[in-house]
Amino acid sequence: MKRLIPTLTIALIASLIHAREYHVALDGTDMNEGSASKPLKTISAAAAAAQPGDIIIVHEGTYRERINPPRGGTSDRNRITYQAAKDEKVSIKGSEIATGWTRVESGVWKITRPNSFFGNYNPYKDVITGDWFHRKDRDHHTGEVYLNGKALFEEVSLDKVKQKKLSWYCQTDDKNTYIWANFTDQEPNKEQVEINARPAVFYPDKPGRNYITVRGFIMRHAATQWAAPTAEQIALIGVHWSKGWIIENNVISDSKCVGITLGKDRSSGHNNAESAGGYNNVVKLALEAGGWSKKNIGSHIIRNNTIHDCGAAGICGSMGAIFSQITGNHIYNINQKKPFSGYEQAGIKFHAPIDVLIKNNRIHDTNKGIWLDWMTQGTRVTANLLYNNPQDLFLEVNHGPFVIDNNLFLSGNNITEWSEGGAYAHNLFRGSINGPTKAGRQTPYHKAHSTEIKGLSSIKGGDNRFHNNIVTSNGLNRYNNAESPMLVNGNVYLKKAKPFKGETDFVNEAEFNPQIEIIEEGNAIYLSLVLPECLTDQKNQLVKTELLGKARVTGAKFENPDGSPLTIDSDYFGKKRNKQNPSAGPFENPEKESLKLKVWPLHTAR
Repeated sequence: MKRLIPTLTIALIASLIHAREYHVALDGTDMNEGSASKPLKTISAAAAAAQPGDIIIVHEGTYRERINPPRGGTSDRNRITYQAAKDEKVSIKGSEIATGWTRVESGVWKITRPNSFFGNYNPYKDVITGDWFHRKDRDHHTGEVYLNGKALFEEVSLDKVKQKKLSWYCQTDDKNTYIWANFTDQEPNKEQVEINARPAVFYPDKPGRNYITVRGFIMRHAATQWAAPTAEQIALIGVHWSKGWIIENNVISDSKCVGITLGKDRSSGHNNAESAGGYNNVVKLALEAGGWSKKNIGSHIIRNNTIHDCGAAGICGSMGAIFSQITGNHIYNINQKKPFSGYEQAGIKFHAPIDVLIKNNRIHDTNKGIWLDWMTQGTRVTANLLYNNPQDLFLEVNHGPFVIDNNLFLSGNNITEWSEGGAYAHNLFRGSINGPTKAGRQTPYHKAHSTEIKGLSSIKGGDNRFHNNIVTSNGLNRYNNAESPMLVNGNVYLKKAKPFKGETDFVNEAEFNPQIEIIEEGNAIYLSLVLPECLTDQKNQLVKTELLGKARVTGAKFENPDGSPLTIDSDYFGKKRNKQNPSAGPFENPEKESLKLKVWPLHTAR
């Protein structure tokens, strides 16, 4: 072993010596060497040249291209990095500027483009489709029309466009693409009008491009398809069935369907398994043919991004998010005012999140905040801020164990729970808790901290733990008749919320109104609330592995991804809890009853 140390050191030094920087600038040329003084013109040219360990630095301006990285790095230390130059604004767009509009009538204009303009992908021919997609009796194209950065609404006919302001409609034939748009009183040839031209902004065409970092960009306008869990999941930016990506500090917006995907490839199927049994087969194929394991897939870091105005999901992934960390992201305006729907729509939507950390994210104005669907095991959802969503958290047909702790659930519907084997601790529930629900679907569960399938089971309902939460709506009494045993203690019930029948150590202040209010002040979010004095009289247990036991179906303990014991010993802000008597709710020892707390941004996401 002693002989290996110098060899490894020499190899590491050699990789650092050979690493180089490639610079990209709009005034460069792809014939250049890519130095700071002789930059390349396109990011794609730099991607073609970059080798493991290299850094691509992109300088200020708007780049209209799809980056298809031909290779990735070889390890976490020897990755390929794409980053915006420091303090420079760099935009990458999947759209092209559209000029040459002709007036049809007041407010309505038309443009014609030869189909060759779009190359081998025409978003105005491509119709959104896929498993579990609901078209609502009309076609939806992956194309889009943007007026000064804002997407218009796709209509189904020219007559509809004439009637609806800020809308568009398209037709194609063998030679041309025709687009009509209602710009109201604005003349499109004097404004910035853009149309989608590419199916992605940053997405490798083959799986296994590992260890790539994408940092500091503004990425917009992608003609993305529906990202079903049974399909190859293409997004504005996606990892395409790989390992070890870092996507951080970007602004990602205006994807027709999904912003970021941590998803599967086509080898296990593509939109041909729209059933529970069909998806079970996809999972089996991913294990057999696609190498679905910690060694090959996942372990991504998605942090501190702003993701908004995506038609279906902010972040989604089928099986490809295993062992990943999703932290510090601001996700909003997801599936807002879109004329289609389906079962893959949420701020964060994962199938099979095994040992995933979802922490410190702010999610609002989405169809659903977080949707964890099938095979959620070993995952922790902690210290997230969710509000103004029709549903904050949906847990569908999971067997656990999973942990939901220290979150601020502030919408009207906080949890819809069709799962078992969950632990809910120190959350603030402003709205309703809906569960338990039985589900007859046979869904997989795994060996602890592994993708290896241990068996299949349906959902009986129950087998959950609720410790030290503050509940202010309908309460936990709906679990009174759960088929599987529950473990419930230390909760606080306010504003007519009803306690669980088997609970002994709890506070029930049915007439107390906590006066919960969200306050926005610039980029900061504050939470105002009032707590009853009697909270200081509670004697609560510290929530940890020994207290939570094992999930009934999987037989697995509630523990950290590395198998070490779990202890929820910090609050929403990262403040250490009193180990002898932790405070109920997400804030440890709040000291006074009337509070105004800055809950976003936090500085603990990394």
